[in-house]
Amino acid sequence: MSLRLGDIAPDFTVQSTEGEINFHKWLGNSWGVLFSHPKDYTPVCTTELGDVARLKPEFAERGVKVIALSVDDVKSHQGWLKDIEEVSGRKLNFPIIADADHRVADLYDMIHPNANDTLTVRAVYVIDPNKKIRLMITYPASTGRNFDELLRSIDSLQLMDNYSVATPVNWHPGEDCIIPAAVSDADAKTKFPKGFRAVKPYLRYTPQPNR
Repeated sequence: MSLRLGDIAPDFTVQSTEGEINFHKWLGNSWGVLFSHPKDYTPVCTTELGDVARLKPEFAERGVKVIALSVDDVKSHQGWLKDIEEVSGRKLNFPIIADADHRVADLYDMIHPNANDTLTVRAVYVIDPNKKIRLMITYPASTGRNFDELLRSIDSLQLMDNYSVATPVNWHPGEDCIIPAAVSDADAKTKFPKGFRAVKPYLRYTPQPNR
């Protein structure tokens, strides 16, 4: 199954470190981040899970739930949690899905045969409250993920949903946003009362609407 942006995130019921989870029910009306790992006790993933525990309040502030996946069983996960806490100094505060049969990995197309025909790739999916996939990123095993960048991307997605603005290259919260080209200048004057500056007829900047 090949997933694309805008597709409904496949639903599933699985065991996790926090008990049985039905994914769509667990998400409820929240945004969600699902991120996968090839197996337990891997060095890069150990650092990532600890950092997501650190950042969980930042995700929660944006109405985002986080959930990880690894191919090993819950018993293995529970042992790994102790290492993660020891390494990061933080107790894991979100669930890790057990996917020993690769059922979820297959649903989300996480097995890439040209990279490895058995291991789940290190993928990230951002899912909105309508259960639509809004962002997908796939990392090689050697490269640790940048979860600050993921928060930045979520900020951009939520701005688009709430205020119909895009964000330019290297944008950070608080900086000017872009008015979509489909919005006329006349409509922009009404829609964006803080005003805008036009660099090109199709490239217009406006202050971030909610700042």
